[in-house]
Amino acid sequence: MLRDPAYRRALLFCALIGIPVSAVAFWFLAALHELEQLVWTDWPKDLGWPHAPWWWPFPAFALAGLIVPLVAGRLPGRGGHVPAAGLHSGGPTRAAIPGVIIAALFSLPLGAVLGPEAPLIALGGGLALVFRDLARAPASPQSTALLGAAGSAAAISAIFGNPLVAGILLMEVAGVGGPQLFAVMLPALLASGIGSVIFSGFGQWTGFKTGSLAVGLPAPPVLDTGDVVWSLLMGLVIGAAVHALVVGGRYVAVFVSGRLLPHTTLCALAAGGCVALFAVSTGRSPSEAALSGQATLSQLAKDPHAWSVGALVAVLAFKGAAYVLCLGSLRGGQVFPALFLGGAAGALLAPLPGLGLVPAMAAGMAAAATSALRLPVSSVVMVAIMLGHSGSVPVIVLASVISFMAAELLPQGPALSDRSA
Repeated sequence: MLRDPAYRRALLFCALIGIPVSAVAFWFLAALHELEQLVWTDWPKDLGWPHAPWWWPFPAFALAGLIVPLVAGRLPGRGGHVPAAGLHSGGPTRAAIPGVIIAALFSLPLGAVLGPEAPLIALGGGLALVFRDLARAPASPQSTALLGAAGSAAAISAIFGNPLVAGILLMEVAGVGGPQLFAVMLPALLASGIGSVIFSGFGQWTGFKTGSLAVGLPAPPVLDTGDVVWSLLMGLVIGAAVHALVVGGRYVAVFVSGRLLPHTTLCALAAGGCVALFAVSTGRSPSEAALSGQATLSQLAKDPHAWSVGALVAVLAFKGAAYVLCLGSLRGGQVFPALFLGGAAGALLAPLPGLGLVPAMAAGMAAAATSALRLPVSSVVMVAIMLGHSGSVPVIVLASVISFMAAELLPQGPALSDRSA
């Protein structure tokens, strides 16, 4: 294939397209961050509150609930697909770009419990086709698919901060290899996770070294039997719980499709109510239960003792409920809220006998991300890179595989129609 001049030209064109697409994705994310800061931090402080008051989510979510259905009903591309339908990479169009941008700007900064990865995939794929047409490059079904995937990968790498995650994620989302990919990869993941546990155990028990590709980074936390056993149970329980949230989002999407504007507004207000209840019950900022959870997850990982057991239970309950409502009504992605819910569940379960905080949060994040996305390889790579060390990779792999199996074997809920999704 590399000997084909047409393919080499396509590779060069993809590299060139990656430059403007990445730049647009950067400023898009910067705009989302600045708007989020303005709505949830600056405006409340300007009005004299130390943080957003408990009632703050209602007007924010109400505005999202009014604008998003207008975009979905009147602009091409419906503002992007319904998040409960899962990540999509196929069929990027230029005409969908304005709707995707508007729906994201009126969902994510206003508190939607969703992430920016789905809008970025649609934006990157559409922009790649725009630049192709500006360059008057030949258009064909093959080139459209290739450039769309390349543009989506260039855009989504901005949020994950790592091209490896973006490449693997897009490969799984696009379904490269079809069902055979999971048929081969799942047992390979499971065997590799068990093998890593066995090798780690023999290394600790015997003191012998077998050699590895490690380059001398500081030693990660040492896993023990409790970490491994609990990670298996967490994969099952958290995977089933997050799967139930996604299925609930599909039922919400069916409900919203009946009467788009009033039902979307109602669901958005209900999500705002969940966030407000979290603030009332804990005395904490409602922003910790709203939004994607990316910043809050980082704070939780750095200082888990700042969260009481009651606050962790409350954020799991109320953010989880808001996640269900947003999955079926607003626009965004599933990744970061799922990661936060898994990390919070891990922090809550960390005091269990033999379970440490780092492996607990790692297993929880892997189980939740895998169950929400149904992309086990991407979830493993994503969580491992987020942690920044390889010490917890065995529990990440085991929790991911168990979670994937649980989510696939449980009832899937209603299938979303093309109009819903």
